[in-house]
Amino acid sequence: MRYILTFVIGIFLGSIGTGITIGKNASSDAAALTQAKKNYMFAQLDEIGPRQCPCGDSRRAFVRQDNPVATIHMVDIKIDSQVHYHKKLTEIYLILEGTGHMELDGDKIVVKPMSTILIKPGCRHRAVGRIKIINISVPAFDPKDEWLD
Repeated sequence: MRYILTFVIGIFLGSIGTGITIGKNASSDAAALTQAKKNYMFAQLDEIGPRQCPCGDSRRAFVRQDNPVATIHMVDIKIDSQVHYHKKLTEIYLILEGTGHMELDGDKIVVKPMSTILIKPGCRHRAVGRIKIINISVPAFDPKDEWLD
């Protein structure tokens, strides 16, 4: 019942799939409803449903029409991630778990936990390996700014 109510309220507020946390308990749901009036946003990344992206499965927070500033994503990289680039976004990757490498404009950089990479607009990139990352996008993530070769 709680999830149905959250879905209906989410449609009313326009927040479904936008990164406002739709939590597993009523207090999270109530917090999400009041955030629109506050000068901050809160999200519980591990409670946001994953979405497929060229890199793998991404849990995206703060992707909202009224937030042009920045977003944060927790991504489980898939083995066959796709090379892609962004025309407007700068991304900062922080490797949380696993090892592998990043392909950045043809260069191969070995990564491990606590490696971090700043990826400028136009840089063709992908992560390779079983890796979990945090990705901060500036400005806020825009799915229309994801380009494949």
